[in-house]
Amino acid sequence: MQPIGSPLSDLLDRALTQISQTDSLAALEQARVQYLGKSGELTAQMKLLGGLPPEERKAFGQAVNTSKGRIEQALEERKGAVQQTAKPAGPSLDVTLPGRRRLAGRVHPITATAEAMKKILLGLGFSYDDYPDIESEYYNFDALNTPSWHPARDLHDTFYVGPGQLLRTHTTAFQARVMRASSGQTPIRAMTTGRCYRADDIDASHYPIFQQLDVFAVGRSITMADLRWTLTELAKGLFGPEAQLRFRPSYFPFTTPSAEVDVSCVVCRQQGCALCSRTGWLEVLGSGMMRPEVLRAGGLDPEKHQGFAFGIGVDRITMLRHQINDIRLLYDNEEAFLRQF
Repeated sequence: MQPIGSPLSDLLDRALTQISQTDSLAALEQARVQYLGKSGELTAQMKLLGGLPPEERKAFGQAVNTSKGRIEQALEERKGAVQQTAKPAGPSLDVTLPGRRRLAGRVHPITATAEAMKKILLGLGFSYDDYPDIESEYYNFDALNTPSWHPARDLHDTFYVGPGQLLRTHTTAFQARVMRASSGQTPIRAMTTGRCYRADDIDASHYPIFQQLDVFAVGRSITMADLRWTLTELAKGLFGPEAQLRFRPSYFPFTTPSAEVDVSCVVCRQQGCALCSRTGWLEVLGSGMMRPEVLRAGGLDPEKHQGFAFGIGVDRITMLRHQINDIRLLYDNEEAFLRQF
């Protein structure tokens, strides 16, 4: 039978003496493991508890716990003393090392392009406002002459987040909101920009998320000439004074007549290159005169008012301005790529 006093007392004295003589944190950790670890000497004493008579167990258990407490206290006190007297291996501060530079942030190229377009249009008298990414089905489709049965709606009728609510497929959805807010007062010159969402492929020229700028103007005598002049000023501001435009007939549910607009190639200056497919022209946006249905949805009388509208993919313009050949680069957030701008 294990005696209650002598071996445990000897173990405690030996442990306290060893701890008091240690001069490093490594030695202290070794002493802790030797006495208090899973296979330590004091732990082995505790395992003897089950073999003792019932009347001796309580006193033996208390003695083991008291010894454990004294060893832990001695370890903690010696650790503090060792840490105070320990000398560092080298200087705490190497003044010869170069400092850590805080890299300056950069405006994302898409944001920079959007701001450049907004600045030009603000100078032409257009006002700017933001609108929510989550749009109602009415403003996104019906108010733009695209009812539920319209074939053009099939390509965009996708990301619904609730009954009658979806992620907007184009910023054109803001037009009816602006016209209704005007309470029938014209002229109106408005624009907005932001993210749009479509169920699209992901490749060099397509992405499910893209940035779009949408612009429209309404008045008593707005014509295609006003549209062409506005687009010409915008193109020259973005691509330089030598930029030229070409209009091609097209179709959009919310404009008539409608036109696709091309700009002279920014790389080859209309000499023909791979970017423009040897044509000298680059397609940049869709435009046209606003349909009567759209004006009525905005609370305006198409017999008294008419207007133009156009939408531009900001990503597309960014790629042209910086000659980027893959739209995915704009959304990968690769620091080495973005650092170029």
